[in-house]
Amino acid sequence: MQIRTVFLVAATFLGACAVLWVTPIVGAQTLSARSTSAEGWVLPAGTAVKDSGPRTYRFVVDYNNANGRGEIFQRQRFTGEYTRGLPSGEVMWKNVTAATANGPTEPFGPAQKRDFMEGFRYRNGFDETMKPEFFKSFPPTAVMERNLVWDTGMIELFGQNYFDHLKLNEPYQILSNQDINMPGVGTFRNHDVVLRWVGRSRRNGEDCALIDYEAFLNPVEIAVGGMTLKGRSDYWGEIWVSLATRQIEYGTLNEMVVGEMKLAGQDAPQIINVFRNGTFEPVATK
Repeated sequence: MQIRTVFLVAATFLGACAVLWVTPIVGAQTLSARSTSAEGWVLPAGTAVKDSGPRTYRFVVDYNNANGRGEIFQRQRFTGEYTRGLPSGEVMWKNVTAATANGPTEPFGPAQKRDFMEGFRYRNGFDETMKPEFFKSFPPTAVMERNLVWDTGMIELFGQNYFDHLKLNEPYQILSNQDINMPGVGTFRNHDVVLRWVGRSRRNGEDCALIDYEAFLNPVEIAVGGMTLKGRSDYWGEIWVSLATRQIEYGTLNEMVVGEMKLAGQDAPQIINVFRNGTFEPVATK
């Protein structure tokens, strides 16, 4: 019961426009933004995302649940296939699974399919995915599955919507003290979300803009199944965006949630740490 509740806490966070961090990326040859030719770099403005048909991505997110000393007692891995570019601008999920492992090094157990997400189809956008009725087909405890939906929307939003505003190596604030209600889960406040275009790179044969994003000290409150959590979230990541199509060619997601969790019937709260990291990449090019 206690472990299950911690997982729910881990899941709450960010999708609402929230989260991420940094992992080394193999095979991405980033061009130095300090080279003399970088002085004239500008991002193509006024162009829309070019969808030439369906494009499928694999999204993998690992949750590491730890005590107040940072000792990992359980891990969980969520994997799903996300397809965009469908008729009427819709997107769809399939083959969503979850696997669990005890401790920091034990192998993951068999992946369990999330049948309620098979063929889950909708028009992307936070105005839609934050509606109370949007997840009516999801079990109430399927918080991390909700995160898959919110996270992909966030990565696409951050990577595709701000080309007209970003200048090389200059921070650009897109959100400040934005309160988000996560229906059935809790509340989240984006304290200060900043994007930064840091250079050019190559991914999947495409010339890409490399965009960093970060948001720290974000208050979060969760109430699920008799458990409450009050704490903070820090998140950051990197996004590779094609200069020709504005399609996402690669993205990373990282988040740390630290807070006081209290279970039903428990007199005193306990400190928990949840760290998660994810990768978002196409499995079929256009």
